[in-house]
Amino acid sequence: MQTIRLVLSVAFIGAFALVASAQSQPQSDEAERITKAGVVLDEIMAARDSSIPTSILSTAEAIVVFPSTLKGAFIVGAQRGRGIISVRDRAKGGWSNPAFLTITGGSVGLQIGGQELDIVLVVRNRRGIENLLKNQFEVGGEASAAAGPVGRDTSASTDIQMRAEMLSYSRSRGLFAGVSLRGASIRQDQDANQKFWGSRFTTRDVVLDGKAVAPQSADAVSAWLQALAKYTPAK
Repeated sequence: MQTIRLVLSVAFIGAFALVASAQSQPQSDEAERITKAGVVLDEIMAARDSSIPTSILSTAEAIVVFPSTLKGAFIVGAQRGRGIISVRDRAKGGWSNPAFLTITGGSVGLQIGGQELDIVLVVRNRRGIENLLKNQFEVGGEASAAAGPVGRDTSASTDIQMRAEMLSYSRSRGLFAGVSLRGASIRQDQDANQKFWGSRFTTRDVVLDGKAVAPQSADAVSAWLQALAKYTPAK
């Protein structure tokens, strides 16, 4: 009897240690990217006077967030970052699981120094989504984009903003405003999709075809989808 109790005790301790170890393991880079994107959206929308207008979000067909994009500059600027995209499913009244994207690009100007910034894209129509589903596209070349208006109760009023496929925003050092991303190149990140979803999915596979299931971190995905549901009421 003592032997049986000893075996059961060892088995219990071993199982507990495995669970504790799994819970203490840090998030993967991809799960952390999703978590940061949700935090960015929460923080931006918490600032009423400088948030994305609800009138814009209610008509959004897709949301893209690139958290902590690195922008360095010395005469010629450059930026690079990694982010995620989810597409609205109006038939089901929700949002797709996130797919992974990267952004690179450049700007010319008298800039010195470097900074990190968060970038948000609000995609306003199907054509904008189709551009983001490509392996690579250039903002402002193949897709019209405009700096988005800010202020929760503000609406996009200019002709450029009303006709743009995407409205773009950036936040740096706490300041949030519309920004031009002309020349930036956005690519699908199939390596990240492979690591997180277990298959080398394309962006379309994840956000439109619903092939991505059983993620590494369901909590990160759930928190992201909850943030989208909270801030993007359907119109």
